[in-house]
Amino acid sequence: MKLHVLILLLIMPTSFFAQNEAFSKEIFIGSTKDSLKYRRLIPENLEKNRKYPLVLFLHGAGERGKDNESQLLHGGTMFSNPLNRDKYPSFVLFPQCPNNFYWSIEKRPEQGFDSSALFSENPPITSQMKLVIELLNDFTEKNPVDEKRIYVVGLSMGAMATFDLVCRLPDKFAAAIPICGAVNPERLKHLKTNTQFRIYHGDSDQVVPVNFSRNAYKALKKTGKNVEYIEFYGVGHNSWHPAFNMPDFLSWLYQNQK
Repeated sequence: MKLHVLILLLIMPTSFFAQNEAFSKEIFIGSTKDSLKYRRLIPENLEKNRKYPLVLFLHGAGERGKDNESQLLHGGTMFSNPLNRDKYPSFVLFPQCPNNFYWSIEKRPEQGFDSSALFSENPPITSQMKLVIELLNDFTEKNPVDEKRIYVVGLSMGAMATFDLVCRLPDKFAAAIPICGAVNPERLKHLKTNTQFRIYHGDSDQVVPVNFSRNAYKALKKTGKNVEYIEFYGVGHNSWHPAFNMPDFLSWLYQNQK
């Protein structure tokens, strides 16, 4: 875990951890016997014969680890907030990527994320992405999930994985929200999907340049995909803060269905 994240966790108010206690701690064992730690939120009042939406949330590189806690740092309380739980009863999964791994790329490029050429038009699937897909499929099969309302949200490293997941599972998701992510736009030009996209990025991002999201938007728009793009003026890499504070962030997400 990065030092600044560790310090933040040490000074985080108790209410953060109390709210996130609504998420149970789980471990998924994949077909290769590898494990994936994740947190799970379920509707407070599961009604018989009713199916519920499912949100898959993919965290950024700073929240990697093995504590099965850090992945909730950004976004966790948005879903465990009592008002939102009452308004949007749903299943929510927060898997945690281990240290030294990435969701959809093998390793961080030494020169940083400065070119879409860093992302292949046809990349091999990573071990962590395999586990995420297996977790998603297993959970959907074993729980009353409304398969017309499965969503994926990701920030930074998780937003890169959000693009990757929709490309690999084009018929799976009703909506996708990549926040300050990146993808090879050529990959999106060949994508056949009805997934609704809403892309967020800060125009002053010094970690993942904003052109990644601009080019992703143009590639999706040019081929007739359902896509919105929201850019925050003067905002750096932490564009998930203004994104989560958009008044329609959750309402837009949950309104979508296949």
